[in-house]
Amino acid sequence: MGFAENNKQTDIGGAVQNGREIILQAFNWESHKHDWWRNLERKVPDIAKSGFTSAWLPPSSQSFAPEGYLPQNLYSLNSSYGSEHLLRALIQKMKQSNVRAMADIVINHRVGTTQGHGGMYNRYDGIPLSWDERAVTSCTGGLGNRSTGDNFHGVPNIDHSQHFVRKDITAWLQWLRNNVGFQDFRFDFARGYSPKYVKEYIEGAKPIFSVWEYWDSCNYSGSYLEYNQDSHRQRIINWIDGTGQLSTAFDFTTKGILQEAVKGQFWRLRDSPGKPPGVIGWWPSRAVTFIDNHDTGSTQGHWPSLQIILWRVCIHTHTSWIPTVFYDHFFDWGNSIHDQIVKLIDVRKRQDINSRSSIRILEAQPNLYSAIIGEKICMKIGDGSWCPAGKEWTLATSGHRYAVWQK
Repeated sequence: MGFAENNKQTDIGGAVQNGREIILQAFNWESHKHDWWRNLERKVPDIAKSGFTSAWLPPSSQSFAPEGYLPQNLYSLNSSYGSEHLLRALIQKMKQSNVRAMADIVINHRVGTTQGHGGMYNRYDGIPLSWDERAVTSCTGGLGNRSTGDNFHGVPNIDHSQHFVRKDITAWLQWLRNNVGFQDFRFDFARGYSPKYVKEYIEGAKPIFSVWEYWDSCNYSGSYLEYNQDSHRQRIINWIDGTGQLSTAFDFTTKGILQEAVKGQFWRLRDSPGKPPGVIGWWPSRAVTFIDNHDTGSTQGHWPSLQIILWRVCIHTHTSWIPTVFYDHFFDWGNSIHDQIVKLIDVRKRQDINSRSSIRILEAQPNLYSAIIGEKICMKIGDGSWCPAGKEWTLATSGHRYAVWQK
């Protein structure tokens, strides 16, 4: 069955409605140095067996920066990660193993090929999508309109308000979806353009699942993270609404709270009404949680995590959201961490926990947090002594400072 034929069987965002996604971010900041498409192809059996439904691949287009985040010729899939041939072979093997390939969509900015207005490289001559200066926002040196979001400084930012730009981007996304075989999308630097354009791109290309990166700072008083993060999570929810609710979003609110909670501040994991304090507490079916990614947990180290396994227990047992696992934690941190993650995924799947499962927080103290999820899983993290009441609970897995029970 061809990719195009297979796509017809799936509604837009069908996996969002399913609520049973488990995502692997299948790269880090240094992956371009390691023949990446071949490396991942060897790991596909493990990825599939472990229960991942989607693997987020690094930006696959030709780029000025080897990591892929300064794209130029979007249609050229010969990148520092490997050749187009190897990429297509990887995606085909993933498809045969029932793991969807997620494309990293970098469309906020694009490096020009030719000097134009103001002597800047804001023209795209000689390559597909050969735009002129009208495709670049006026606030980053082009002849287009002002940006509908924040600027990514140092390179031309794309003016998504231009119809010809959106038409060309939609066609490119359709090509990735129907010809190359990507089934899911991750939208990079989504703060740079209006969410209504994301809605248009999703409707045009029809990914099975999509998630966008809206990353801004949590609410701090000096260096102290405030307890109430409602305004931060509301900004993320507003963006999801702007996409017509077709996309999920990374829950940076929960990331920020967990950073502090694992330091002996587990009381942060319950908001004043008694719910989880991030996007997960308000709209769990659209919240994609993570511990680290290529920006935070790799060599960039912008916001590295502590107490990795405690985070992992919290994220995988709390089922009212969609978890993401970082490549380094799964493949590079030893068999013990790898196997603990697999065991947590297995518990989640066997108990049929999904992003709409209920959650009851039982304890949220400085040294103890516990909750019951879907009335099927019970978990605790921290140094405090605690276990669920009732003989129906049996221990599923445990380790240093955590335990998980199931019915």
